[in-house]
Formats: sequence, C-alpha cells, structure tokens
Amino acid sequence: MNDNVEDFDFPNSDAYGDGTGDGVRPLPDSDSSGTEGGAASEGPKWANLPVADAGIPGARKRKKSLGEILVETAVISRAQLDEALKAQQSAGKGQKLGQILLEKNLISEEDMLRALAAQLDLPYYTRLPINDIDPALVENIPIAFCRDNKLLPVARDDFNVTVAVADPLNIFPLDDLRLILSTNINIVVSPPSIIEASINRVFERSNDNSKKVIDELNVPEIGMDEDLEETRDLLESTDDEKPIIRLVNGLLTRAVKEKASDIHIEPYDAEIVVRFRIDGALHDKMQIPKRHGNSLASRVKILGKLNIAEKRVPQDGRINIKVAGRDIDVRLSVLPTAHGERIVMRLLDKTSGAKRLDQMGMEEDLFKVWANLIEQKHGMILVTGPTGSGKSSMLYASLMHINSTDINILTIEDPVEYQLPGVGQIEVKDKIGMGFAEGLRSILRQDPDVIMIGEIRDATTATIAMQSSMTGHLVFSTLHTNDSAATVTRLMDFNIQAFQISSAVLGVAAVRLVRKLCQTCREAYDPTDRELHIIGITREKLAGKKIYRAGQGCDRCQNQAYTGRVGIYELMIFDDHIRETIIKSPDAKAIKRVAIERGMKTLRESAMSKVVDGLTSIDEAVQKTQTDDLDLGL
Repeated sequence: MNDNVEDFDFPNSDAYGDGTGDGVRPLPDSDSSGTEGGAASEGPKWANLPVADAGIPGARKRKKSLGEILVETAVISRAQLDEALKAQQSAGKGQKLGQILLEKNLISEEDMLRALAAQLDLPYYTRLPINDIDPALVENIPIAFCRDNKLLPVARDDFNVTVAVADPLNIFPLDDLRLILSTNINIVVSPPSIIEASINRVFERSNDNSKKVIDELNVPEIGMDEDLEETRDLLESTDDEKPIIRLVNGLLTRAVKEKASDIHIEPYDAEIVVRFRIDGALHDKMQIPKRHGNSLASRVKILGKLNIAEKRVPQDGRINIKVAGRDIDVRLSVLPTAHGERIVMRLLDKTSGAKRLDQMGMEEDLFKVWANLIEQKHGMILVTGPTGSGKSSMLYASLMHINSTDINILTIEDPVEYQLPGVGQIEVKDKIGMGFAEGLRSILRQDPDVIMIGEIRDATTATIAMQSSMTGHLVFSTLHTNDSAATVTRLMDFNIQAFQISSAVLGVAAVRLVRKLCQTCREAYDPTDRELHIIGITREKLAGKKIYRAGQGCDRCQNQAYTGRVGIYELMIFDDHIRETIIKSPDAKAIKRVAIERGMKTLRESAMSKVVDGLTSIDEAVQKTQTDDLDLGL
C-alpha cells in the first residue's frame, strides 16, 4: 500500500486475503515470533492483525529488523545503524534500538513509525479521512481513553472495526477497545499528531448535535443551579447532561473549532439568532426558538458567575473553559434589549500564546523602524484602531521583543490576555476601585523602566501616562481612533496640551486586520482600470505580478474563500516637522498630510501592498480601509 493514500479504503475482512477470506494473518509456525520464553505456539497479539504493505519495498517477503528497514529506506546509513547497535549493547537489553536512534536525532518519530509499520506488515497513513469517519464509532468511547492511548476508530464493516494507532505495540488498550465495541479490531498506523487532531475533530462532530439538543429542550424541567466547579474539556460532555447545558457547550466547542473570535446570541421578536465572528466577519450559525431565550441566557450567566435574577442592567463576566485540550478565556457581555438579553462572548485561545514581532506581518522596512522605536528609553508609543484590530497583539509582541533581565516591565490590563514571562502584569478590577488610573499610580512606585497601559479611557489615565513618559519611563498604550493622525485630536480631548503631545509622544501606529485569501481556491484575474486606480498602480508596474480575488471556497477555508488575517499598519513617527505642525495646528488632516510628505505609508497603501503580494483581495482592502477623499462612486 502506498503511504500517500487518497481513497482511504481501510482494511476489511477480504483486503488482505490470502484465499482464506478471514483477513487474519496466520500465526508463526516457529519460535521466531518474537516472543521470549519459547512460547512458539502463541505469537504476539499483533500477529493476528491484517497484513498490508506500508510502502516499504520487500517488507512482506520476510520479517526484517527495524534497523534493516531504516537503512534500506535511506533514513539512516549502515554506519549509523552499527553505531546505534553498539550503544544498545552497551546499554543492556532494556534499551530499544528505536529509542536510541531518536535520542541521537538520527530519525524522527514519523520515520520510526513508518518503519515499525513495515516491520509489522501494517498500513501506514500520513493523514486520516476525518470527514468520512462516522462519529457513531466513538459514542461509547471516552475521549480521554482515545487521547491517553493515541488511538481512534476510523471505519467499520460487518465484522471488524479499523482503529488508527500511534503505537502498534501497545496492545492492552486494543483489548479494552475490543471489549467496548464487542467486535474484532484491525489496526492501521498513523503519526500521533494526526491521531490527536482527528480525535478532536471526530468528537467535535459527535457532540455537534445542536438541532437534537434544541428539540430536547424542555424549559420547565431545566434547573439553573449547576455550575462548573473546575475547568474540564467540553468535548467530554455526555448525553446525561441537561439539554441546555449541552447546547451551550456545543456552541462554545463549535466556535473554537471554527476559530471564531466572538459568539453573538441575539434575541429578536420570533427567534434567537446565533452568529460567529470569523476572521472579522459575522456568519449566521443557528436559530433557536424564542421560548428558550431565558434558559439560554441564564446558563451562560451562570458560567460567567453573573446574577441570573438581574435582567435590567448590563453585566460583564469571564468564563474559563477547555476545548480539545486548549485553554480558552471567554469575556462575557450581557446587554438587556427590547426582545431579551443580548449576549456576546469573546474567545481568546491562551494555548496559542502571543505572537512575536516578526510574526505580525510587517514589511521589512517598517519592522526595522518599529523595532528601533520601541527600544527607546523614554517617551510614549501608542497603537490605535477599533476593537478587534490587533492593538493588544501588537503591544504584546513589542514587549516580548524588548523584554530582557536588565529592565523592569509592568503592565495594567483589562483583562490580562496572555501571560508574558518576566513581565509583571496587573489586571483592572473596577468593582473594587482598581482602575487604570489607580493601578498606574501604584505601578510608578515599583521602579518600572517600561509601562504598558491596556487602554487610555479617560483624562486621568491620559494625564498620568503622559507625565510618566516625560519622567524617564517608556510608556506603551492604545487608543480608539480612525488613524494615526487622529490620535493628537483624541489626546487633546483628554485635556492634554499640544506641547505635551509633541514633546512626549515618539510615534503612533494605526493597526487593522484584513482577511487573507485562501491560497487553495483564490482566483487570479485581470483587474479593471478602476480597480488599478484604487490600488494606485499602473499596468506597467503590474507587469509580471498577479492580482487575486476570492474564489468559490473549499474545504480548507470552510467555503469562506478567506482563511486567517494579516496586519496592515500606518506608522507616524513624531519628528521635528510633525511636532511643529502639532504646535501650529492640531488638525488631523494637516498632520497626516505632513506625515505622508515625510514618507508615511497609509493604511490603504499598506493594504494594497498585501493585494499585490497575493495575500488579500482588492475588495477586502477597500472594505477595511478608507481614504480622506471619499469615493462614493457618484
């Protein structure tokens, strides 16, 4: 069997037939079975499993050693094998050859698995047909059992269940699985990472029974006194839980699976609409009957430890969940509306961690300028943009870039999104009077070199931050503005004087996120003259380059034509010309005009460079950016 299988015809009772039709490998007739103690009549349990070629020529002619297979497939040399065998003899009988080769970095885990599959005459799959695996196969199997033993049932016929395993020599869980399923077991081999990913996907599909749960909802029988005392994986939900609990768990699980950043639960006159924000765009996912609105809101509020009896005022909370082994932090907002309580949950995958600065999608010249800017000893550096534009990620990446043992970095955030090693992080708690301004005053007594303020929201915080930047501290913070030049106007709204801004602020970066075209289904096309005018490029300059637009969608992008997002940036450095302009006139357009003359690339220009690079489409770039001179097509 070729290891790069496309049709995934898993073994059945006749697939390995030698004419017997039972698909069972005959037991060895001598004590060459590999057992110790001379039990010739009883071969190892894997000897009863089907025989298949794992892509190693000659693997079925005779039983070869693991070392021989690795040498024949050119994974290691004969000299390397001899060296490993000598090390094995020195170590004693307990040391396995494969483990020695792994420790010496002579082979990868996948190399060893492939060779082991060939040695045992088992099929080896580099990927599994996740969408074709019936979720019913795992209905009676705990997900923890599959994860701990790195195995997953992948196919069934009239007589057998085929199981993908990462360790074909670990026979004991296969015995347990045979009892659970009450059937014979065939095995195929696959890398551990592939099996783990497949386990999560199959169990997600097994638990994604939203329609069934909605049908089972019976509001009078639903109790709201349950809470999650400890964080457990939502994929471990069982049918014994109440329907409303399974519905909420299913929503959270599905959102994580589809990489949604927000869940919107919106009550209307006749129904409740559930929408996910994926890559910045909202998508309808589910309609729930209106009569279940109170139960749904109460369950979510219980998870967020909010007051379920209070339905007249807005409430905010947090939920910590685990999905597919990933720790997810959920920020919860509940807002009373005319048709009921509107709920928005923002999801943050803590497992993925914060990105490094070189992963933020900056162009090389911009990266160098920003890296030099954030290494200054004092002053204020601001990142601006709307909610969800990547401001916090930019700050985290910048702090990690400058973090070292010889400086003291303190932050005050609402909330702390990622834990940064070596950084003191303080979380805002407004309920007890611990706001940005109060926390900032205390931070200044901690002898900081660098201060990061999650957001400047009021005049008091702005004043303290400005004073800190003028007294030997490097201050990072964010503001909600349309572009970098508007930051000056915004600071003046907080009663900060123009001379203070010009002397303290080092630079301002405006940030946005644009969706990336799916590299599998994107379509190259010839743009119109109007489109070329929008992106500011002539056909002569376009020679040799392709412009892409969104395609029809595919499985890789979940038929959205886009997958993931990339940052676009507008960096305004406060040089002498900008400072003089601010003193003379704080008008945002005048400041921006001078900055462009000084070489600043606008958000629109940054977005269009991504278009030319084939990362995004003209439509997406235009939608996410705006020029000062509105072109309304009139």
